[in-house]
Amino acid sequence: MRRRPTIATATRGLCAFLVLGALVVMSSGTASAASTSANVDIVKVTGLIDPLNANLVARSLVGAAHQHALALVIQLNSTGATISPTSIDRLAGQIMRSPVPVAIWVGGSGRSRAEGLAFTLLRSGDYTGEAPGSRVGGGPPPPGQQPDGLEHRTMSGDDAVDAHIITTSDPTLVDFLGDLSGKTIKGTDVDLGSGHGFRKDLNFDFSQLSVIPKLLHTAASPDVAFVMLLIALSLVVFEFFTAGVGVAAGTGILFGLMAAYGLGVLPTRPYAVVLLALSVLAFGIDIQAGAPRFWTAAGAIAYLVGALELYDGHAVALWVVVVMGLLLGLLMINGMPAMVRTRFSTPTIGRQSLIGTMGLALSEVDPDGTVRINGAPWRARTNRATPIRAGDVIRVVAIDGLLLEVEPETGGAKDAHH
Repeated sequence: MRRRPTIATATRGLCAFLVLGALVVMSSGTASAASTSANVDIVKVTGLIDPLNANLVARSLVGAAHQHALALVIQLNSTGATISPTSIDRLAGQIMRSPVPVAIWVGGSGRSRAEGLAFTLLRSGDYTGEAPGSRVGGGPPPPGQQPDGLEHRTMSGDDAVDAHIITTSDPTLVDFLGDLSGKTIKGTDVDLGSGHGFRKDLNFDFSQLSVIPKLLHTAASPDVAFVMLLIALSLVVFEFFTAGVGVAAGTGILFGLMAAYGLGVLPTRPYAVVLLALSVLAFGIDIQAGAPRFWTAAGAIAYLVGALELYDGHAVALWVVVVMGLLLGLLMINGMPAMVRTRFSTPTIGRQSLIGTMGLALSEVDPDGTVRINGAPWRARTNRATPIRAGDVIRVVAIDGLLLEVEPETGGAKDAHH
């Protein structure tokens, strides 16, 4: 006869189930802890060290400590910083006080650098390396460290290794991690594996700037901020002279906002920005005249001085200054007048034939405004003290370059047979 399960039997089964569940949870927690203890965080820092890059490093330090990572590795390629030396010293102090070993490798694509205040950050690492062909130096040591003779000069990374300023030379990040493995730093055995591979339970967490911060970081480059400023100013001038629907001006505002962020982060000289704006304005005066004159030369001088003096401690690359100067001159001297003529062209055979033609004021002309002649819009100004209201009938009395001089129909020239 089959025995029915007793209450005691059911109780024993329930206890066994609970014990088994507890063991599973405990083993899962142990595995999770092991997985966390075998993490290596890798953060990529490129370009000038700005507030975004500095914040990325600071957050990575906190995250590595919270996860009990085996090490935090910083891949560095920078020619300096836009933040102050005090901020760099503060970040270097966080690196030196980190409970997690911090290794910094100078490498990446191209010829890598750790110069200026980026060199200060490099020297704060517990274990340092460089890719052959790199260059380091030109910056003070981090707080509490003795000067190393590279405060005002640079040297190749290989020479820095020979001088025991940098720990090791490794062509790739993988090689650098291999050299780091087995070292005991800050009481932590950085065991990443041995032989031909890393530990099977080792996890690499990679971090870098996300899309929007990376875009802002790019805008904070000296060359990029300079180029975007010129594009913004040129688009606004283009919108003004072509009397468009606002697309060029809207695009110019977007470039202007990006340029404003970059110039705000960089050590920008305000008077240089004013000179660049005045240079574009000077070019615009001669666009209205229809031919290069005094203001074109004045604009060229203002452009050159503004470009070369734009930053304090940084400089726009000379080739960028030359190329953008040629493009700006080509646009303002040839391209813009041609576009204006095309935009304001009429089906008649020549501009002189417009004299005496009747038209309509599209906006108030006081003293400048826009009129429509033979179905095409033109920039215009009145040659009388009395302003012309929008919608008034006007007569063309003269032409100055691409600008029409107009007067109200009443009291206009009597020889215009219209």
